[in-house]
Amino acid sequence: MGSWKPLLLLQLLILSSSKCYGQSTSKQNVILLLADDAGFEMGAYLNKYCQTPNLDKLARSGLLFNNAFTSVSSCSPSRAQLLTGQASHTNGMYGLHQGVHNFNVLPEVTSSLPNELRKQSGGRVLSGIIGKKHVGSATNFKFDFEQTEEQHSINQIGRNITLIKQYVSDFLSKAKNDASPFLLVVGFHDPHRCGHITPQFGEFCERWGSGEEGMGSIPDWKPIYYDWRNLDVPAWLPNTDVVRKELAAQYMTISRLDQGVGLVLRELESSGLANETLIIYTSDNGPPFPGGRTNLYEHGIRSPLIIKSPEKTARHGETSAAMVSLLDIYPSVLDALQLPLPNATTFSGKSLLPVLHEEPPAKENDAVFGSHNYHEITMAYPMRMIRNRRYKLIHNLNYWANFPIDQDFYTSPTFQQILNATINKQQLPWYRTLLQYYQRPEWELYDIKIDSLERVNLVDKPKYSATLKQLRQQLYQWQIDTKDPWRCAPHAVLQEQGVFKKNPVCLTLGHEALQRPKRTLLTQYEEYVIV
Repeated sequence: MGSWKPLLLLQLLILSSSKCYGQSTSKQNVILLLADDAGFEMGAYLNKYCQTPNLDKLARSGLLFNNAFTSVSSCSPSRAQLLTGQASHTNGMYGLHQGVHNFNVLPEVTSSLPNELRKQSGGRVLSGIIGKKHVGSATNFKFDFEQTEEQHSINQIGRNITLIKQYVSDFLSKAKNDASPFLLVVGFHDPHRCGHITPQFGEFCERWGSGEEGMGSIPDWKPIYYDWRNLDVPAWLPNTDVVRKELAAQYMTISRLDQGVGLVLRELESSGLANETLIIYTSDNGPPFPGGRTNLYEHGIRSPLIIKSPEKTARHGETSAAMVSLLDIYPSVLDALQLPLPNATTFSGKSLLPVLHEEPPAKENDAVFGSHNYHEITMAYPMRMIRNRRYKLIHNLNYWANFPIDQDFYTSPTFQQILNATINKQQLPWYRTLLQYYQRPEWELYDIKIDSLERVNLVDKPKYSATLKQLRQQLYQWQIDTKDPWRCAPHAVLQEQGVFKKNPVCLTLGHEALQRPKRTLLTQYEEYVIV
């Protein structure tokens, strides 16, 4: 008779802890479907050209987010943010993982999702990744089941949707036979560019596996060809036929991605695990066009996001205006699997599971943050950003340098048209000039509500001085909270060793006392021959 009180207390503590953390009433498996450089090219986001019936169906049966943002606009850093819950300046994945770039998360970042699931569950939760992984080191991201570019060519494992389907079937069979809760990441390589490496396959590898002569055939892919003459160009891109042709190629690969999503979801249904599985669809960063990927402008950081809960909720088929970050995916996965966040102070995300049940009240100062450092190893251009419901503030730390251009975008027909028109002093139907794109001020402040293209910088407008001050304070506090090594840059040096270890300080570099020479605008261009 005397043992019931401790038992009851333990049960109450367990129930209380579960309720406080999230709103998942039962343990759920998680499938994370991740596109590569995709934006809002889908019917659910009102694109009337690109055919995405499977993603549209997922949106109708889940919750569609209209204000989701990545915290970094680069492939490896974005994937690392998803899998660690930390900003790129915190986890150390400053740029691309592969080849000469060779970025990895810091050795002490051991709480990646696969590692944390194994640690907390004692190996009972199965983790898997199929397709593009693009993060390292292997020790920091050790999945139980891996079929990635480390075992296959990137096109085969990232674009061959039949092969992806087969490995998904293998993984789900293992999870079902072992009766294991699971996290499965499916990293598609579409619609990433490939024209700079394998131009014979098309700018976006749209011809690869299409059944055309010499291109091979993907059995489960029914290619959809788009007539570029019928396409409208989004307002943020140059309104030219060159761009239309690129969009037609991109849409073709997004339709392949969509068919791949359909195959994965059908495998899930066939496994009998659909009613126990949370499904998340998003993209690592924005499309590889000017103002997109590698930028903290809207089309570089705004992300498609669909979450479908296996639980019956009143929000199926609805849209959410909640301000959310891809940093929220990490705590959401742990919440779905009813596991707590690790004991770390550098997590700034929150579980999105409560949003699946009820829309949070909108507050004017709801904000997301961005932190971009490199992309390729030669592209040092650190930027920080805060974006609330109306305003965006960007801090370009390396503003004295020209904004860098990555390899695959440089060789793209769109950029080559912009470059050649600039060299030949021809006008293009674009709202920016190439010089404006290259040369950016230290601070950029935009009223997104009335200036969605981010054309008018309000930093020097007295009317917005209070807004600027508030956003700068919020951004700096986030940098402190997430231990940003760049938080004193560019006009001071962070001192946090020796006598400053307990109380880090920013020590001035004296820039205010120096007079820098004015920029000399380029008047001549040299032609470089690639050998």
